[in-house]
Amino acid sequence: MKLNLKNIVNTLQDVRNYVFPIKKITNKFRKISTKEDLRNFIQERSAHVTQTTLYGYIKTRIGSRYAMMFEDEVFLKSINLAKWNIYMSALTDCTFYVFSYLIDKKNLKQNDALEIFIEIIKNERSNGLENELFENTKLEFNQKLKEIDWKTHHENNPFKNSGLSLFKWSPIAENLKVFDKEIVLNSIKLKWNLVENDFKNLTKNLSFN
Repeated sequence: MKLNLKNIVNTLQDVRNYVFPIKKITNKFRKISTKEDLRNFIQERSAHVTQTTLYGYIKTRIGSRYAMMFEDEVFLKSINLAKWNIYMSALTDCTFYVFSYLIDKKNLKQNDALEIFIEIIKNERSNGLENELFENTKLEFNQKLKEIDWKTHHENNPFKNSGLSLFKWSPIAENLKVFDKEIVLNSIKLKWNLVENDFKNLTKNLSFN
């Protein structure tokens, strides 16, 4: 098979820099003090976790065949499907986490979780988020809103669903995934641990008393 080297280089560059066309982490947060800060934090950190874990897993599993796989249109479609589904789960987990933490630890009274979440995913429609996934994500988020315990959620494995989403949607053969589950879940857990620590540090002087 003759490889289209230009296509491979372009694809690898796109994936390495960002798995999907949403804003890179460019804000050097010194603190979080506004609703816009909170929205940007949720969006950028969720995107970053999705990017690094999905890209890392694919690269590790495919190994030396990595470049050749990017000539496969079916594989590219699988990446596109995976990235948006994982990203939606990551956004959901991150939104619930930050508001649960602020409500429990910072005495936040005005819960704008739904407003911020909907604003983020609406913006992503112009970047390629398909309408069916957009609507399904809204429904799932609203359902979870009815069930969540805001005081305790942030302490009870709040990023579980995005980990399971990474495992489910990554375009890796099912017979190989069987051996990867613990490693994959641990990899995304470590990424979210960094997000948690970052958020706590950025809000350490924040209080709604």
